[in-house]
Amino acid sequence: MATVLFLVAVIVTAASYWYTHFLRREPGQGFLYMHVVLDVLLVTAVVHVTGGPESSFAWVYILVISAGALLLPLPGGVLIGGLVSLVYLADVALAPEGVLTLDVALRIGLFTVVALVTGLLGDRLRRAGQALGDVASALHQLRLDTGDILANLSTGVVTVDGEGRLAYANPAAEALLGVDLESLLGAPVVEELDRAAPGMGMALSRSLEGGRSRTRSRASVTRNGGVVRLGISTALLDRGAETPPSATAIFEDITDLERVDELNLRAERLEAVATLSASMAHEIKNPLASIRSAVEQLTGNPLGSEDRDVLRRLVLTESDRLSRLLTEFLEYSGLEIGARSPVDLGRAVLDCLAVVRQHPDLEEVELEVDVDEGPLFVSGDADLLHRALFNLALNAAQAAGPGGKVVVSLHDERYRSAPRGIQMDRPVRLAVRDSGPGIAPEVEHRLFDPFVTTKSGGSGLGLAVVHRAVEAHAGVIFVERAVEGGAQFVIFIPGLPDRSGGATESERGQDT
Repeated sequence: MATVLFLVAVIVTAASYWYTHFLRREPGQGFLYMHVVLDVLLVTAVVHVTGGPESSFAWVYILVISAGALLLPLPGGVLIGGLVSLVYLADVALAPEGVLTLDVALRIGLFTVVALVTGLLGDRLRRAGQALGDVASALHQLRLDTGDILANLSTGVVTVDGEGRLAYANPAAEALLGVDLESLLGAPVVEELDRAAPGMGMALSRSLEGGRSRTRSRASVTRNGGVVRLGISTALLDRGAETPPSATAIFEDITDLERVDELNLRAERLEAVATLSASMAHEIKNPLASIRSAVEQLTGNPLGSEDRDVLRRLVLTESDRLSRLLTEFLEYSGLEIGARSPVDLGRAVLDCLAVVRQHPDLEEVELEVDVDEGPLFVSGDADLLHRALFNLALNAAQAAGPGGKVVVSLHDERYRSAPRGIQMDRPVRLAVRDSGPGIAPEVEHRLFDPFVTTKSGGSGLGLAVVHRAVEAHAGVIFVERAVEGGAQFVIFIPGLPDRSGGATESERGQDT
C-alpha cells in the first residue's frame, strides 16, 4: 500500500507540474479541489497504515487543512476541514478496537478549529492579495500612462537623485539638449547638463543643497548653428529622512515667446514715446501760442506803453514756463542713479524735511514725522532719494492746503508681512500722507504717467520723477486712500543686510 501511495503521489505531482509549468495553464477551482481531496485521502491512507487512531502522522491532517484554507474559498476550506474530521472518524471506526476515545475527540475538535481559523485567515489573505493585486495593476497602468505622457511631452523633464546621478530623462529633454541622456542613466550628469545648457546642472544642485524648489531661470543651448533659449524650473521631491531627496528640472523652448515679448515691449516703448511726444507737444504748444500772439501784437498795431509792458511780461512769463517745462522733462528723461553707497534713509528723510519746512507752500501746513529709531541703511543715491522725497512732501503739502496736515513715516518692515505681490528682501517702508481731498479714481491709475497732474499750473512730471527714482532703487511705489482721508503714497525699498551700512562690497554689488 505504501508503494501504491508513493506512485500515486509521484504520478499526480508530475502530471500537475506538466499542466501548470509546461502547458502554462492556470489552475482552476476543480484542479485545486482535486488536489486537496487527494491529499486528504493520501494522509488518511498513511494514518491507517501506521496505526489508525494511534498513528503518529495524524498531525499531518493540519497541513492538509491549512493548504485547503489557503487554496480554496472560505466554504471550501471549511468543507475540507469537515472532510478530514469525517475520514479520520471513519478510520477510527474501522479500527479493530473502534473506540472513540478522548484523544480522538480532541483531535477531531482540533481539526475543526484549525479549519475555521485557517479558513478565515486564508479568506482575509486572499482578499488582501486581490486588493494588492488591484493596486499593483492600477500602479502599473499609472506608470504606463505617466510614461506615455512624459514621452510625448514637448517639455523636457530630467530627474537626478541626491548624488546627482541621472534617474530619468524623457525624449524631449534629449531633443532640446542634444545629448544622449538614455546612455547616462545612473551616472553623474550635473556637469554634462551644465555643458549642454549652462546653469541647468547648477540649478539642480542648488535645489538639492538648499532643500527647496526654485523658480524659473533661463539657459541657452547652441543647436543647429543657432541659439535656443530654455526656461527652467526645478522641483524637489523629498521622500523623508531615510531616502535622499531627488530634484527634477522641467524646461521648454521659450525662444519664440521671448521674441514675441521683445516685440511687444518694443511696441509698448514706441507707444509710450508717441504718447509722451504728444503730451510734450501739447504742453509746449500753449506757451508758444501765447508768445506768438504777444509778439504779433507788439510788432503790429501801435500800442501804449502800459500794453507793451503787459505783453513783454507775458512773453517772459511764458518763456520761463517753457524753459522750466523743458528743464523738468530733460531731468525726467535723463534721470539715472549715480554711484551707489550706503544711505541712512532715516537721516536723509529728516534732512530733506528740514529743507521742505522752508518752502512757502508749507507755511500753514502741519508737518508730522514718524521715523524708527536707529539707522535704516539702503544702497542708493542720496541726492536722487532727496529729490523724490522732496517732490512727495511738496505735493502732499499743496494737496493738504492751508490748515492741512502732512505725515511722513519711515519704518523697518523686515519683520512685518509685506503687501501681497511684493517680493523684496529686508524692505523699508516710507509713507507720505496728506489730509487733502484725495485722488480721483479716474486719475489714480495714471498718476505716475508724465504730464498727468491734478493741480492747476503743474507740469505733471513731479510724480513721474519720483516713480523713476524709486524704480532705480529696485523699489515700488503706489498710492492709496488714507484712513483719515486724503492720499497716501507708500514706497518700499530694499534695505542693506545688517541695517548698519556695513555691507561688504559683494553685498553691495548684489543689491546693485
